[in-house]
Amino acid sequence: MRAVIVAAKGAEAEVKEVMEDQLLVGVGESGTVELDVLYSSYNYKDGMAISGGGRGILQSFPIIPGIDIVGTVSHSEDPNWSAGDTVVLNGDGIGESLHGGFATRARVRPDALVKLPESLSPERAAAIGTAGFTAMISVLHLEDAGVTTESGDVLVTGAAGGVGSVAVSLLAGRGYRVVASTGRVEEEGDYLRSLGAADLIDRHELSDELGKPLQSERWAGAIDVAGSTTLANIIAQTRYGGTVSACGLAQGMDLPTSVAPFILRGVTLTGANSVNAPQELRQRAWNALASELDLEKLDEMTTTIGLEDTIPYAERILAGRTRGRTVVDVNA
Repeated sequence: MRAVIVAAKGAEAEVKEVMEDQLLVGVGESGTVELDVLYSSYNYKDGMAISGGGRGILQSFPIIPGIDIVGTVSHSEDPNWSAGDTVVLNGDGIGESLHGGFATRARVRPDALVKLPESLSPERAAAIGTAGFTAMISVLHLEDAGVTTESGDVLVTGAAGGVGSVAVSLLAGRGYRVVASTGRVEEEGDYLRSLGAADLIDRHELSDELGKPLQSERWAGAIDVAGSTTLANIIAQTRYGGTVSACGLAQGMDLPTSVAPFILRGVTLTGANSVNAPQELRQRAWNALASELDLEKLDEMTTTIGLEDTIPYAERILAGRTRGRTVVDVNA
């Protein structure tokens, strides 16, 4: 099998041929499913894993990065899966503590698998990946919290990135008025409007300075990939009864806020965890993605690279020089 390998903490990632029995380990010897990997996708977390020998993302070594897999079952010890099934796996520790999708073969836990919806091709499912899956979880959080299309503007930060692009498209498709925040307003304005954004703001409005704990009410809901000062300002600007879904830490893991927005405005802060999402939520999110996501827009926001390209690509995604979604064709 061919794979991207990070051999040890701090080691440079390499693409190499390896013996299957050396690397298809880590999830137990029974109840597992083996896959012929068709595609993976490239997420911010994958860039962190490959750059600098792990950057705290990788939990064991040697390891294959890649937090997404779309593949075909080649062998199963679980009665729910049979050889020939095409499946999707996002998170569940792969690419962090377990071997991931940047390889031509994989061994995975059956409980985290979702059958590929019939309306999606394997490549499109990979284009959705963890980023799209996370975006959908965040949209469902807003829905479940009662944020409706009549509630007011919904903000999406990091809007030109993977999570943000899918979130903008999904929210606009549902009829929300979406405000897209990006550091590349002039460069990405037309792109974000094509996805459905009604308005754009520069990310520096939210990221540069920490404002008061309570600011002018602007957002009925928000999906944030930044954390830190950005998230604190979003919370301070959220309307009474609004909900913010936090799903990233591109600016930082800290959150310099106060209890004021939660007590005085009834704001809800929820987190979108795609890694440990239960099976029921995984299936609900993928069913919604299959029925709601504009596939033509998905295609327009998608770039495909080969396994050899995954290592130099890390620098680009960490520097914010990518747009939309990136599929990794592991067999190219």
